Amino acid sequence: MPDSNSTNATEAPTREIGDWIASFDGAELGAVPIRWAKHCLLDWLGVTLAGSNDPLVDILVDDAISTGESGQSPLVGRGTRTTQSFAAMINGAASHALDYDDVNKRLHGHPTVPVLPALLAIAEQNGASGRDLLEAFCVGYEVECLIGEMMGLAHYDHGWHATATVGTFGAAAGASRLLGLNANQATMAIGIAGTQAAGLKSMFGTMCKPLHAGKAAMNGLMAARWAGRGFTSRIDVLECVQGFGLTQSTEFTPLPIRPNSNALYAVEQNLFKYHAACYLIHSSIEAANSLRDQYEFTPADIATISTHVAPGHRSVCDIPEPKTGLEVKFSIRHCIAMALSGLDTSDDNAYTNEIASRDDLKALRRKVDVNATATDNRYAAELNIKLINGRELSTTADVGLPATDLDTQEARLIGKFTRLAKPVIGQDRATTTINLVRDLENQNNINALIKSVE
Repeated sequence: MPDSNSTNATEAPTREIGDWIASFDGAELGAVPIRWAKHCLLDWLGVTLAGSNDPLVDILVDDAISTGESGQSPLVGRGTRTTQSFAAMINGAASHALDYDDVNKRLHGHPTVPVLPALLAIAEQNGASGRDLLEAFCVGYEVECLIGEMMGLAHYDHGWHATATVGTFGAAAGASRLLGLNANQATMAIGIAGTQAAGLKSMFGTMCKPLHAGKAAMNGLMAARWAGRGFTSRIDVLECVQGFGLTQSTEFTPLPIRPNSNALYAVEQNLFKYHAACYLIHSSIEAANSLRDQYEFTPADIATISTHVAPGHRSVCDIPEPKTGLEVKFSIRHCIAMALSGLDTSDDNAYTNEIASRDDLKALRRKVDVNATATDNRYAAELNIKLINGRELSTTADVGLPATDLDTQEARLIGKFTRLAKPVIGQDRATTTINLVRDLENQNNINALIKSVE
């Protein structure tokens, strides 16, 4: 999706990004992008707390402890600490475990889960202020979205998980900013990140997808740390022959960073999830909920269901016969069946192995035809339902538009955070965390925030 930030090609995007990381004046971030950043942080803390005791996180924590990876960086919701690198990896994996974290169309993936874990791992020890953390996050977010735009859809469509690959650059950029690297060091960090970036879409529906976010955070953080110590790389990793861009995309286009200083920051284009499934399914869920609320019918009244979506859904979220709760999150058919049956798709506890094997939902999902049609909007859906009595119902939905009412968005995110965090840290600490995040830019350090979510 072309953006007004990036309209003209450039010959040295890697160096320009490194220069921008080091020279960017954080004072240019006004109240609105900072508020968006705080919304991302609150949402990230909620999904990380809820995912902190997922079996995949248990495995990673057990491995870190058993191999002696003790340290001073916090693990959200676990009450323990480990090294910076392992904390970034574990918190990153935990935050993506539920697949309930945010999305950005320019990145073609999940923007916050690679970046914030890297920053959180070092912020407390480095004495960073709340404002420092938010500015570094905005920097990392901007860089990963720009590179995602450079790569185009060909990168994602070929099988690369942009959250993992491009997210590594975002983590390196944000960490470079928080560590105070100079332009040359930041450029080297981008290069070191590029040679580590990996992650396959074929792993969707397994524990490896959340691991992608964790490894992106870990590798980006290490890239910045190593660059700060003098580790070298190419200064043209994005654009050089056999570099990241030309080997990973047939559409790579070098673009300048923020040529229009008045354009929206990438963080202001963030999309939040209000259903605990793959974001490409959300419009179909919204359409199903709308029809169910508007008309009086039951699943037994349905003859056929057809959802019209972009072709990319086939390779991302069209598991036809999911067998686990995790696979349900990537089954558009099953999620439509859940919505039409009145199940709360915003509740992550609804995605269980039992739900995957429920006979009524299996029967209903087999009535769903996923009609992949060419469209410029990957996030919209048209849902058509034909009832046994011959009546036909139809509606459309599009979850690809960023919010314009930030008060309403904040209220929805507070509700989501409270629902996810309360079972882990209790109502009092959840309320404390909300208040700390809302005032984070005025706090001299993030110690209180860390304490509220450990």
